[in-house]
Amino acid sequence: MGVGKTTVGQVLAERLGTTFRDTDTDIVTAAGKEISEIFIDEGEPHFRELERQAVRTAVAEHPGVLALGGGAVLDEDTRALLSGRPVVFLEMGVAAAVKRTGLDAPRPLLAVNPRQRWRELMEQRRPLYTEVARAVVSTEDRTPEDVADAVLDVLELKNA
Repeated sequence: MGVGKTTVGQVLAERLGTTFRDTDTDIVTAAGKEISEIFIDEGEPHFRELERQAVRTAVAEHPGVLALGGGAVLDEDTRALLSGRPVVFLEMGVAAAVKRTGLDAPRPLLAVNPRQRWRELMEQRRPLYTEVARAVVSTEDRTPEDVADAVLDVLELKNA
C-alpha cells in the first residue's frame, strides 16, 4: 500500500512504449464504487473475489505493464498465474509507508492503528510477494523515475 505501484507502472509503460493497467482501477470501474466502499458494503471476501477476477482478466488481456493491488498475492491461484512472469515487488519500510499512505487515507485495512496493521500485513504478505517476484526493488528515498530505472535494470530491460 502506497509504495507507488501506479506511478512507477506508468513511468515503466512509457519507457517501454507500452500501455499501463491497474487492477484496482479495474475493480473500481466494474463495481462502480471505491474499494473502501466495497469493503464496507460487501466485505473483504467479496473484494478479494473481485480482485481475483480482475487479475485473471488483466493478465490474460493486457500485454503491457500491470499493477496489482497489494493483497492480490493472498490468492494461491493468482500466485500460480504470476509464476514465471517478470514480477517485481516494490518495497518500503513502515515509516515511509505511513508517510505515503497517511493516517487518514481511505485504506480499509489500515483504519485502526495504521503502523501496527501495516507491519502485520507485511509480515503476512512479504513471503508471498517474494515467492512470485523475480526481483525486489526498494522505493524508499527514490523518485518514481529512479525506481523505474531500477526495475528496468533488474529485469534486464534497460535497452528495451
